[in-house]
Amino acid sequence: MGEGTTDLKKNIGFVAALSTVMGTVIGAGVFFKAAVVSEATGTVSLSLLAWFLGGVITICAGLTAAELAAAIPETGGMMRYIEYTYGKKPAFLLGWAETVIYFPANIAALAIIFSTQCINLFGLSPSLLVPIGVAIALFLTLTNLLGSKVGGHVQSFTTLFKLIPIIVIVVFGLFAKSDVQISLFPVTAGKDLGIATALGHGLLATMFAYDGWIHVGNIAGEMKNPRKHLPQAILIGLAGIMVVYMLINYVFLKTMPIGQIIGNNNAASDVSTMLFGELGGKLVTIGILISVFGAINGYTMTGMRIPYAMALDNTLPFSKQLKKLSQNGIPINCGILQIAIACLMIFLGAFNTLTDMLIFVIWIFYTMTFLATMILRKREPDMHRPYKTLFYPVVPIIAILGGSFIVINTLFTQTILALVGLALTFIGLPIYLYKSKQKVDTE
Repeated sequence: MGEGTTDLKKNIGFVAALSTVMGTVIGAGVFFKAAVVSEATGTVSLSLLAWFLGGVITICAGLTAAELAAAIPETGGMMRYIEYTYGKKPAFLLGWAETVIYFPANIAALAIIFSTQCINLFGLSPSLLVPIGVAIALFLTLTNLLGSKVGGHVQSFTTLFKLIPIIVIVVFGLFAKSDVQISLFPVTAGKDLGIATALGHGLLATMFAYDGWIHVGNIAGEMKNPRKHLPQAILIGLAGIMVVYMLINYVFLKTMPIGQIIGNNNAASDVSTMLFGELGGKLVTIGILISVFGAINGYTMTGMRIPYAMALDNTLPFSKQLKKLSQNGIPINCGILQIAIACLMIFLGAFNTLTDMLIFVIWIFYTMTFLATMILRKREPDMHRPYKTLFYPVVPIIAILGGSFIVINTLFTQTILALVGLALTFIGLPIYLYKSKQKVDTE
């Protein structure tokens, strides 16, 4: 392994790695998952515990997966780790799941939230929810079809703006006077809620806000000192994100009674209005909208590259059409496929349904990735590993247990949602077998 790593310029230091970690993970979820975490847990204490445990699992996940990223620095990331460890079939199912569920569902869920915030900000009719959601998703797909440079400029512009609302809400919210009484101890669940089930639902919801950590190891091959700086960047970066997420949720729960946050997708803008008044609240909401806009753009830009990579290997139906590039070098038909699925999801699903399904499916593969670290340690002890997971095997075991809890808990508590996610994933199996047979027949 490691072939081609000599071509990478090793010019990324600790500060650049740290900003990459935080910039990759911080997205729109932190603003909109307070409602569902509060609803799932029913109490301030269990809500904040869910955010804390979500952060711990994410840190262990990032530290574990980074070992594979450093040892297998190939384009395709997790798909390549899965293929190297388990074979082509599971890797195909991951690529398939990312193509038909993960990326389109992210785009659809964020488009729904963008639309919800627009309606709230401008006092529009709720009947415009779907049209606005579809319009923003289409607009950003068309923007990215103009070329990767255009999409990249949008991403750079919105990255700065997503930090502004978080900083403003946390700094002002912590010191603002409030009449809301909150209790952090003892940790209890809401009325008529079992603590394990409530924590499971809350944890699943936080994972959408923490998602993105899988990509942080991809820069290992370009770091000056990955063995030292990669674990530092992941540990400090993800721990910093966990603290920020807990602080912003503490501010939400301190400013507004939990009963008003439960099920309220406008909680972030409502809290902003309470802290800064009508005009200030609207300005913060505009900052949040720009953050969501950037998140949709990011998933749109990266998502269409997955079916394109699979089409190059001729593993998808219509691979010939899907590997076609536009004059700007963009996989145009992959972009059309992605937006078609996303628009269908906007029509069919609510924000939380879509995010729970995509997190459930992707965490099956995340957990396989954590396990792969341990499998390869035993199978290939002499493999070149520029970075090794800290506190091995404790950290990978925590990541595996956390991932297993998320998957199993969802399977038992949101069975229909989980089964739909599994069914959509396993539809890829007969396609893989057919395309594999087709390859054999033509050879």
